[in-house]
Amino acid sequence: MTAHTTPAGPAAGPRAARRRLIRELLLVAGFFTVYKAGRLLSTDRTGEAFRNADRIWDAERLLHLPGEGAVQRLLLHGDALVTTANTYYAAVHFPATALFLIWLYIRRPAHYLWTRRVLAVLTGAALVLHLAYPLAPPRMFPAARLIDTGQVYGPTVYRAAPDADTLANQFAAMPSLHFGWALMLAIGVIVATRGGRGAKGGKGSPWRLLWLLHPLVTLLVIVGTANHYWLDAVVAAALLGLALLVVPRPRAGDRDDTGAGRDTGTDSEAGTGADVGAGAEGAVRGLPRQKSTAAAVGAGK
Repeated sequence: MTAHTTPAGPAAGPRAARRRLIRELLLVAGFFTVYKAGRLLSTDRTGEAFRNADRIWDAERLLHLPGEGAVQRLLLHGDALVTTANTYYAAVHFPATALFLIWLYIRRPAHYLWTRRVLAVLTGAALVLHLAYPLAPPRMFPAARLIDTGQVYGPTVYRAAPDADTLANQFAAMPSLHFGWALMLAIGVIVATRGGRGAKGGKGSPWRLLWLLHPLVTLLVIVGTANHYWLDAVVAAALLGLALLVVPRPRAGDRDDTGAGRDTGTDSEAGTGADVGAGAEGAVRGLPRQKSTAAAVGAGK
């Protein structure tokens, strides 16, 4: 009597998963395109960008922050060290974030949704600041007396002439999304792995705190290569803090340790019910197995 309904579940699952994956890819790609296009709107505000750089430099001295040159001098002790820093700046930012989101999507769907929303809020706020407050980075600011390590030692993601650079807005230094995204990556991994299997007291392994090394190294790299001021990272951290306050964290019941719930919970879909990914599979695993037709008939007496 129920044979005609049996194939519906397995058939609908893969189709729904593909739809969700395509939707997420389009969403992320669309958001990234809008962000890149928005950043380029302020590329011709050179005079304002350098006036703001002068203000930021004075503010850092007033706050007695360490000079960016102290970090750069450490990197310049060896060509290999400064080249590694340039490579880290150019090649780690986007791939690390992408791999982080992919891992969350597969292994921690509820945390993926939370992280995606936090990054969207952070990046949107950063775009507003990039447009409202163009800022020349320290490598362009004469008073900083810093070397553009990307141009001198390579590799670099920027052209030597900012006004001819059609791929990036070199005056979008405030805030530093390199640091903001790296900090969210570390926080996201730490939160998502809290209460892992075998964790004492449900707190997860303390080794996961080592992920904080990623934003720390990123901070030293962006400052040492003269791509950002200290205050760029401070503002990025403040914006991330606000985003974390605005976006609610996943509840304990929303966790998905094995990725069994491919449903990322991005948006409610008609007819799916609540917590399809987290609850449905667990319910299926709890059903008794029927060994034979005769046993099933006998059980219904």
